[in-house]
Amino acid sequence: MSRKGQIERKTRETLISVSLDLDGSGQAGVSTGLPFFDHMLELMFRHALIDLDMEASGDLEVDGHHTVEDTGLAIGAALLQALGDKRGLTRFASSLVPMDECLAEVAIDISGRPHLTYEVALEPEPLGNLDPALAKDFFQGLVNEAELTLHIELRRGGGVHHSLEAVFKAAGRALKGAVAIDPRVSGVPSTKGKL
Repeated sequence: MSRKGQIERKTRETLISVSLDLDGSGQAGVSTGLPFFDHMLELMFRHALIDLDMEASGDLEVDGHHTVEDTGLAIGAALLQALGDKRGLTRFASSLVPMDECLAEVAIDISGRPHLTYEVALEPEPLGNLDPALAKDFFQGLVNEAELTLHIELRRGGGVHHSLEAVFKAAGRALKGAVAIDPRVSGVPSTKGKL
């Protein structure tokens, strides 16, 4: 069974193409025009063991918001496509990840119900040409299109770079667990019979 997703999202503000493989090895090629954001996506999918090939162009002359949010929407749509009928999924997973002085916790449910709780306090420190507050917009877009319940908490913060790195790594590790196939699950992992 192939668990791959491929999406192209085109608006007046962005053009984004995404290809991903849930059963990959974590190979990521990402280009958004926002180098720090590229770095975060690469490490997230490396730790998720999901192959990601993504290219985005957007109105960065305005700011990074449209590019970051639409990237989340496009990756979320590709993820939902790759999940297919969701048979055999582990469904729930969580991860607690340290990054030196920082500690992030992420819990995920491939629930079919979009919800984001994002408790990440960051200093307003630019990371190259990326406003770190935009990370929330990425995760909101991801949640909306992939129909995930996602709780993200930065339990112990420090430098903005390390704080976000802990968050994205924890998100990747949780995603890895949630999309894994459990051979003991014969159908959809829900007492309702549907996600």
